[in-house]
Amino acid sequence: MNRIMDLPKFKNDVEALDALREKYKELTGEITRVIYGQDQIVSQVLNTLFSRGHCLLIGVPGLAKTLLVTTISKVLGLKFNRIQFTPDLMPSDIIGTEILDKDRQFKFVRGPIFANVILADEINRTPPKTQSALLEAMQERAVTAAGEHFELDRPFFVLATQNPIEQEGTYPLPEAQLDRFMFSVWLDYPSFKDELLIVKNTTSNLEFDLRPVITGAEIQFFQELIRKVPINDNVIQYAVKLAAKTRPGTEHAADVAGKYLKWGAGPRASQYLVLGAKTHAALHGKYSPDIEDVQAVAAAILRHRIIKNYKAEAENISIDEIISKLL
Repeated sequence: MNRIMDLPKFKNDVEALDALREKYKELTGEITRVIYGQDQIVSQVLNTLFSRGHCLLIGVPGLAKTLLVTTISKVLGLKFNRIQFTPDLMPSDIIGTEILDKDRQFKFVRGPIFANVILADEINRTPPKTQSALLEAMQERAVTAAGEHFELDRPFFVLATQNPIEQEGTYPLPEAQLDRFMFSVWLDYPSFKDELLIVKNTTSNLEFDLRPVITGAEIQFFQELIRKVPINDNVIQYAVKLAAKTRPGTEHAADVAGKYLKWGAGPRASQYLVLGAKTHAALHGKYSPDIEDVQAVAAAILRHRIIKNYKAEAENISIDEIISKLL
C-alpha cells in the first residue's frame, strides 16, 4: 500500500478538497465507461467510501450489482475479495481458521475478509450466525479468531448485495447488522435509452481496460479530510432533528412517525447524516455542507433504520414515502 508520505502536498484544506473533487470526477468517468444509467448509485457508493462507511445494494436480478462492485474495486486499485453468501457458509469461511501445519503447530489461515474491498454477495442467503461474523469487521475494522486480535487492512470497505424479491431460502438481516451499513441503496431498472446502450455493448466483443485512478493512501487521506470539513451548527441541528423525528413516542417525533412507524433511527443515523452531507458537499464543489446536502443523503441513510407498523403495511405506504414526508 502506498505510504501517506507519498501523497502530493497541499497548501491548505481547500486545495485538498479541490483535488478530491477532481479524483471523484476521474473515478465516476472511469466507472461509467462500464456501468450505464446508474450515475446516482455510483455517486452514493463513492460517498460511502470517502465517508469511511459501508454500503448495502438492493435490487432485482440483472441490474449489474456485482458488476458495479467489481468495477469500482478495479478503479480503486485495492485488494478485492468476493464472498458468495450461501446457506451452508460458516463464520470460519469468512474470517479464517486454524490448521495444523507440517510442523504440527497450529497456524491461522486468513479468510477472504482480509482485503480492502469486500463484496458480500447475496448477504441475506446465509444464516444470522454467519452474517454476524461481519459485524466486528465492519465496525472495528478488526476480527478476533483463535483467541487473537487481527487488524484488517486499511481502507476497509464492505459492499453487500441482496435481492428483495426472492424470499425462499433467505434470512433477513438483523437490525444490528443493518445499522452498520451507512447507505442502503435501491437499484431500479435502467431507462429505455440506457438499456439500449447496455445491450449493444454487452452483446459485442467490446472490452474496457479500466485503470486504477486512486490509491489506498489517497483514500485514507481524503477520509480524514472529510472529517475536517467545517459544518454550521444549524445544519447539525437539522440532521439530528431529522433522525429524532423518526422516533415514535418521543418529544421530537413527527406526526407521520407516530402514525406509520414502529421503530425509528438511532444516533448512528445522525452521525451518518452529517458525515454523508460533508462528503456530498465536498464531492460537488462545496467547502461546507448545507441542509440540501443532508436531504440529498437522507433517504439512503434512513430507509434501513426505520421500521413500518401494521397501519403502514395495510395502507401500502412505502418507507421512501414516509421519509419524503419527514423531509
